[in-house]
Amino acid sequence: MSAGRQPICDYEGSDYQQSFWDQAERAYEDRVEAIALRRLLPEEGLRLLELGAGAGRNTSRYQGYDQIVLLDYSRSQLEQAMERLGQDERYVYVAADVYRLPFRAGVFDGATMIRTLHHLVDPTQALRNVRQTLTRGAVFILEFANKRNLKAILRWLMGRQEWSPFHPEQVEFAELNFNFHPRTIRASLREIGFEIRATLTVSHFRVKFLKRWIPLEILVAADALVQWTGALWQLSPSVFVQLGIPGEKEMLAAGSIFLCPECRNEELETQAQGLRCSGCGCEWGYQGGIYDFRDPIGKS
Repeated sequence: MSAGRQPICDYEGSDYQQSFWDQAERAYEDRVEAIALRRLLPEEGLRLLELGAGAGRNTSRYQGYDQIVLLDYSRSQLEQAMERLGQDERYVYVAADVYRLPFRAGVFDGATMIRTLHHLVDPTQALRNVRQTLTRGAVFILEFANKRNLKAILRWLMGRQEWSPFHPEQVEFAELNFNFHPRTIRASLREIGFEIRATLTVSHFRVKFLKRWIPLEILVAADALVQWTGALWQLSPSVFVQLGIPGEKEMLAAGSIFLCPECRNEELETQAQGLRCSGCGCEWGYQGGIYDFRDPIGKS
């Protein structure tokens, strides 16, 4: 990471998909998140940006889109996604920093950010960057970790937790792992220019003994039933929000989707090893099917 940039939670070389999802009894969380996505995301669209795509756990749930751009800071996570999804021209793999998105304005009519915001020191700046890439009429599904969840409230009341779940500021409970107050997130989203259209609460029963003793299908059905209470209150550890971009739906911006994250120039020349910015001369790599906009590989 270059000097002056925000810190990044980098999953490079991590076995996160296997250790956290495949081998750690997370079927309940995965299933209820899939239900929330199905309820909130339009069935079809032209081009979707998946922010924090990781190893592609959710990517197959966006099949109604003509093109899906998977963005993650970790190249190794994107390589795992390629192995999972296979060769398909609809998928574009991009290693980049969410604070320096390499995309032109208005090139996406859909976006998702699931289990990613909680790693961001400056969520407002990241969300402002996402807003710029979306065209009018686009839909953005955001998930955030809720500090005002029932478990946190009970722990605080019993004196087992120092930070208050009712204070509006975000809390860093582990390095680069943040929980947010719903009211603060809503205020930021409105200030940026998003329309908040629907809110679902998810993973209400994310408790070890419940997952151990109650059949998975019952837990999933119960969670699906109470997700709609998110419009009234948010007491679950995970909250999904459907956001819209005001205005009549319009065509996506024509041409390449990329710009130079260093100088914001939109004229990028294709070269053997990637893309070269005609403005500042930065060269951005393309290797193994992955565009790499984290740091330039050269400058000419």
